[in-house]
Amino acid sequence: MKTNIPTPKGEEKIVSRGNILELVQQDMQIGSKVVTFEKARRAPGVRLIIISPDNKILLSKEWRIELKDWDFRLPGGKVFDKLTDYNNFLSIKRDILKQAEEAAIKEASEEVGIVVKSLKHFHTSRCGATVEWDLYYFVVKDFSKNEIQKLEHGENIEVGWYTFKDAKEILLSGKVKEDRSVGVLLRFILTS
Repeated sequence: MKTNIPTPKGEEKIVSRGNILELVQQDMQIGSKVVTFEKARRAPGVRLIIISPDNKILLSKEWRIELKDWDFRLPGGKVFDKLTDYNNFLSIKRDILKQAEEAAIKEASEEVGIVVKSLKHFHTSRCGATVEWDLYYFVVKDFSKNEIQKLEHGENIEVGWYTFKDAKEILLSGKVKEDRSVGVLLRFILTS
C-alpha cells in the first residue's frame, strides 16, 4: 500500500497570487506516476472564545459583504495582514502559535474592546486538503474591558454576551455562518 501514498516531487509552484489567497501546485509521486495536486492557500486566522466571569460567551454580530447579511461570529481576524508576510514567516520556520496568540490579543482589543490578560489555545481547525486556511481558537477568561472598539474602515460589529444555552441555540439556528466555528464552539460548550 505504501506505493499509493503521495510524496512531494520538487518544489511547489505558485500559479496565481492575490493579497490574501494564492493557488499552489505541487507535483506528487504516487507509485510510478507523477500527479499534480492543487490547493488554495490563505494565511491563518484566529478566533476567540471569550467567557465572562458570570459564564457567558461573547459573540459578535457583523455585517459580512461576502454574505450580504449579518453573521454571528466569534471575534477574530487574520494572523498576517498580507499573504506575503505569511510566506516570509513560513520561510524562517518560527512558531506560528505564538504569532497567532499575538494576533488574537490584537483582535480582541480592536473588534470587541477588551484587553486580554491571558489566553489558552483550545483548538486548531484545518480547512482541508485542497484549501489551506488554518484557524487558531483561543479561550479567554481573564480580561478587562477597554474603552472602545477600534474597528477598521467598513467594519460594522455589534457585541453581545450570551448564556451557553442561548449561544448553543444561535449556533444550531444557522445564524453563525462559519461552520468550523460552530463545531469548535459547540465542542467547547459541551465539554465545559
